[in-house]
Amino acid sequence: MKNLVFICLLFLSFSCKNFETKSSLVQNSGEALGTTYSIQYEGNQDYHDDLKKVFDLVNQSMSTYLPSSVISKINSGDSTVIVDAHFETVFLLSKKIWMETNGVFDPTVGPLVNAYGFGPKGKLKGIDSIEVDSIKQFVGMEKVLLTKSKSIKKQDSRTFIDFNAIAKGYTIDLLGELLDSNDIQNYLIELGGELLAKGINTNSGKDWIVGIDDPTQTEERTLIKKIKLKDVAMATSGNYRKTRIDPDTGAHYVHTINPKTGWPKISNVLSVSVLAETCAEADAYATAFMAMELEESKSFLSSNENVEAYIIYVDENNVMQEWFTEGFQKLIVE
Repeated sequence: MKNLVFICLLFLSFSCKNFETKSSLVQNSGEALGTTYSIQYEGNQDYHDDLKKVFDLVNQSMSTYLPSSVISKINSGDSTVIVDAHFETVFLLSKKIWMETNGVFDPTVGPLVNAYGFGPKGKLKGIDSIEVDSIKQFVGMEKVLLTKSKSIKKQDSRTFIDFNAIAKGYTIDLLGELLDSNDIQNYLIELGGELLAKGINTNSGKDWIVGIDDPTQTEERTLIKKIKLKDVAMATSGNYRKTRIDPDTGAHYVHTINPKTGWPKISNVLSVSVLAETCAEADAYATAFMAMELEESKSFLSSNENVEAYIIYVDENNVMQEWFTEGFQKLIVE
């Protein structure tokens, strides 16, 4: 789950709800990619038409809900499709992060997600190790190749690519590039809980202040932390609502599937918030850290200076604990 944050699949809808000028900021909000967005920026121009073009480009490239999209054609077995520049960028970045995380971040894990009932098609169904092993045969980024002619070659025709865990962040990066190209120096972009901040909030004259959801909340939304953002992207991933409980052992199986084992992750991590230069990277790393062991995530972060994170987890006594990288902790607003 992502949102501050929900993981939302790519849908086809787009609408602009409002265009408002508040003091020195313009607010442009609406619905796109199956979720909501809100963009605040300095200026006096409505970029609705340009925003729509960005969302349309992403849908036409990466929406698994659109039969005519590039990704849908590839998933249906059309090996003649030439991918567009956006698909290529996301594919190559996904493969890079797949390698960095030793296969934990994997856009081909969709068939396993669906098999456990966490996908859009239904409830949890019975699944055993035989079925898991069968599905794993066609899961893995090593089974797909981007050729020199810009087509996708699959070792197994059943391999299914889904950029759900990175496309939303990538879309935010494109929106940022749109504002940059129009010389907008100060803005905050939010899409389904993922964020990209540049410059300052010109209403306050200070850095942008954003909130992170408390993973233990029930019905009423509460924030566990507020942080200041400037020239950085943030994505948050959490498992605290989508879980399955083993009736015999009481183990919590989260909706994050480990593509290396083929099984849902038994995890004490409740949520991870990641800061990175691009929102696509933050989006992907947040997903990966939910599938990693806590110590594995800490080790990864200690050797990657360009990624900061805030991890909320429960200890052996089921008490909620927090862990920060030094860079993330400096941004917390007390």
